[in-house]
Amino acid sequence: MSKIVLLVIAFAAALWLVRGLRKRSNDKAATPAPPGAEDMVRCMHCGVHLPRGESVVSEQQYFCSAQHQRDFRQPR
Repeated sequence: MSKIVLLVIAFAAALWLVRGLRKRSNDKAATPAPPGAEDMVRCMHCGVHLPRGESVVSEQQYFCSAQHQRDFRQPR
């Protein structure tokens, strides 16, 4: 009887280890960065997020358009 209990415990431990290793390998493979990934920046005027390459930069501040850059610079 003790051999059966020991066998069941060994089987459960092996199953637990295999599931843990499989989950760990899936987590690592699931989140690679795309090759053309670009940093996102926030427009200082409206707050929309856009890729850095598509933004208008002025004095280290980012804007989604030239109009928002002008509107931000005008005194209120």
